[in-house]
Amino acid sequence: MTKPIRIIAATLMAAITLSAMAQGVTLRGVYQTSRNDDNSVGSEYVGWNYDLQKAIFIVPQGLYKMEWDGATLSMPEKDPEVNKADFYSNGRFTDNDKALWATNFNRMYGNSGAVIHNGILTTVTSRTDMQNPDGTWVTNDTNRFAVRRWDIKTGDLLSAEDEIYPAWQCIESAGMAVNPNDGKVYGLFHITHKYLPDSILNDPDFFADEAADSTDSGYAICTIDLDKMEITQITPGLYYYNFITFAINSEGRAFALNSGATAAIPSEDGKVYDINGDLTGAHLFEFDLNTGLIMEDNRSNTGYMSQFKRQSACFSKDDPNKMYWMGYFNCGLGFDDYGNWNPLPDKNWKANGKYDTSLYEVDITTGEARRLANLQDRYLFSLMWVDGQEEPEVAALRGDANGDGEVGIADASIIIDYLLNGNATGLNHTGADCDLATGITIADASAIIDYLLNSQW
Repeated sequence: MTKPIRIIAATLMAAITLSAMAQGVTLRGVYQTSRNDDNSVGSEYVGWNYDLQKAIFIVPQGLYKMEWDGATLSMPEKDPEVNKADFYSNGRFTDNDKALWATNFNRMYGNSGAVIHNGILTTVTSRTDMQNPDGTWVTNDTNRFAVRRWDIKTGDLLSAEDEIYPAWQCIESAGMAVNPNDGKVYGLFHITHKYLPDSILNDPDFFADEAADSTDSGYAICTIDLDKMEITQITPGLYYYNFITFAINSEGRAFALNSGATAAIPSEDGKVYDINGDLTGAHLFEFDLNTGLIMEDNRSNTGYMSQFKRQSACFSKDDPNKMYWMGYFNCGLGFDDYGNWNPLPDKNWKANGKYDTSLYEVDITTGEARRLANLQDRYLFSLMWVDGQEEPEVAALRGDANGDGEVGIADASIIIDYLLNGNATGLNHTGADCDLATGITIADASAIIDYLLNSQW
């Protein structure tokens, strides 16, 4: 009798597993980087546009999507698509606006973070490893970050000029995300130069000496005002982990992965283990967004090692316990030509897989991950989200009857106007029903006034 029961149980488990694997998802993202052997990025020079006085390129950067059907992963494809024939044919430009739109994607490079808020994609690019037009390298810390804003639906660059911010603005992050509980943008920001005195910050010799520029104060959870690009720290820069991702799920829980680089050789299942047989590699951390502190947990490591380079992660609102992670295949180690496990050389990255990338699925309840698929041509996103879920559904703020994101006397007024005149224009029904009883009544207006007087519900 035991054997049939075991067979039935195994059959049920297999069916459950196949059902789970059959669930597909469309992932979208902002292209981060792809490397060729000669360090080029695969741009195509179209020609010099005399009307625009600009060289026009078709570049890998842009908005992409890819399909995971539960078994296979499609190649990332540009969406919206860029077609040269739409703006150039027979050796001449036929649509200058389209040509400019296409070449502008070379600036969509969020190597220091990216986020979507109110339909606008904001990308932050670190300029420390960028060249000036004359070929010299950017060394001035007053011009550290270039911020650009984009229409997330069309990919239009919303301003021709970059917004430039200094290093001490501290807007480099391991990632940013919107918290559905309060609608604010949070991030895991790298706090550099934050506590240096003006006597040092104003000394040009300090920034000329790279060895002296080693005052990192760690990572901190912060909110950010995207209009001013100003962060508000919830804690000082407390953490020195090599964080590579930051994401918030539909429940408002915040998670980050570190690189988990290790010298361990992967086992046959592709995962890495320590000498005790426990999973090692990248670790998943959960943050309390109220305190900014890492929460205590007993999660295992993911089992995969990655690299200390910015990667991307996101959640589907339908499954807050599953995090998608687009990251590196290894931590830069592998078997060399002599069969030894050593650092892999940059110059052979196309052949040795040093910068190969993969799509992973991380179970946030356990911390363990599984590699879903490898990505050809080492694609990597600086920001990733589930199609149609660019921004989370933000919970209504209690008492915010007019939907302006705050609770004030205007909220009580709009409720009274609605009750007296039946005018529902601009009324946020969920926020207005703040006494938590059924329906909107004068008690809701009274509850708001009481809240404003006593600062508590």
